[in-house]
Amino acid sequence: MNRPNLIRFSLLTLAGLGAVPGIAQTPAAPLVQPQQVQPLPPVVIVPPPVPIPALSPTQEAWANDWLKNGAAQGLMARQKASGPLSGSALIGALLDRARALSTGRVGTADFLDIWALRPAAFDPRPGLARAVAEDRLQQWANGLTPPWAGYETLRKGLIKYEAIRDKGGWPTLSATSAPDVVRKRIALEDPAVTPDEKLVDVIQRAQRRYGLEPTGQLGVRTLEALNVDVDDRIAAIMANMERWRWMPRSLPVNRVQVNIAAAVLTLFEGDQPVTSMRAVTGSPDNQTPMLSSSIHSIVVNPPWNVPMSIAKRELFPKGRAALARQGYKIVKTPEGGERIVQPAGPGSALGRLKFDFNNPFAVYLHDTPSRGKFSSYDRLASHGCIRLEKPVALAERMVAPDPNLNGQIQTLIDEGKTQRVSLPNQVAVYLLYWTAFASNNGTVSFRADPYGWDKLLAQKIEASSRRVDPTAAPSSTIASKD
Repeated sequence: MNRPNLIRFSLLTLAGLGAVPGIAQTPAAPLVQPQQVQPLPPVVIVPPPVPIPALSPTQEAWANDWLKNGAAQGLMARQKASGPLSGSALIGALLDRARALSTGRVGTADFLDIWALRPAAFDPRPGLARAVAEDRLQQWANGLTPPWAGYETLRKGLIKYEAIRDKGGWPTLSATSAPDVVRKRIALEDPAVTPDEKLVDVIQRAQRRYGLEPTGQLGVRTLEALNVDVDDRIAAIMANMERWRWMPRSLPVNRVQVNIAAAVLTLFEGDQPVTSMRAVTGSPDNQTPMLSSSIHSIVVNPPWNVPMSIAKRELFPKGRAALARQGYKIVKTPEGGERIVQPAGPGSALGRLKFDFNNPFAVYLHDTPSRGKFSSYDRLASHGCIRLEKPVALAERMVAPDPNLNGQIQTLIDEGKTQRVSLPNQVAVYLLYWTAFASNNGTVSFRADPYGWDKLLAQKIEASSRRVDPTAAPSSTIASKD
């Protein structure tokens, strides 16, 4: 063994092979430990994008013509004239338009958190590749838009309102406007108006389209609705068409739908509406979220665990004595704080029934002892939950498939006990924000935009179009109006 090897062996012995007899041991500097090997993340193999064949000259001509319909689909306020696209630019425009029509012009990253109704993921490449290869571009394009009548009727309505805009809009009315002026103004939106029809009937029909009390008089709110700018009506139609694009392509045949803006609940069975009722939805300061979930159970005689935000803002300031007189209880929390509970009973804010479904906003459907709002045409007044006009009738229909529960909801209420009833079948629930909806002839009904979501969403549609769509106008009346 040569000397260098001997030295190397001695160092290894002292450092790692244990004590050497006859040599005093002193603490040695620890060896640098090798880094612990972390397991490699699983290898995700991303398949290459589906190749799309080159378009023939005939296909390119058809595709460029089809791309000109963006404004007609509510994807932009105005279409600009643009030169024909070809090659990869045309393919990119087709893919972008396909995504916009199928799942919305606005990307989910640009959603408000409270817009929790999110479209499903969609990859248009495979379908476009097949359509080009099989020369079926038109059939492919026809299948991209939402399959719902609500979308198609709004599309027809959009054409009408764009035509009104392009002819200069409509006049501003006042309480002293001449009857013929009022009649002609309403006739721009309502094709059923006739020259000999009583003006009071014409106004009442307009009021119903706007969700107003049909008094037949030109009151303040009726004049406000008639004087909404046509560009704002177009923005509302565009926003509601976009929300239709967020909807799934099929819906459960048994479901509950709540129109937040109109404050109306509709129950569907077998995909047909079977009952409808008035509701009270969130005030502009306590907005009800858009979402989808499933009602899994009903709490009979529910107590109300007051959310801390409401307790701090509205109840604690009243003082303990006042809360006690009103039947509230202050209880300790595990963290050492306090919260407020309203016991079950006829005066509980939740009434006698609470319909539970999972969601991150802690909202639900419920009864209420305060019935006065249901006779009002202005019913956006809750803290975000949905109060129901006829909760017992709704509960009875939901439990009807269970012979042990059928017809027993009122009996359970009368027992006075708090108990949870699991539904025999979960019922899908959709909380939606429809401020514009149309009949088959394109006559559009509007509701107020209490949360300001319509104009905001229309602006987001415009911004998204300018960012990615080569056929979008560089500016628009909707985007510039504020």
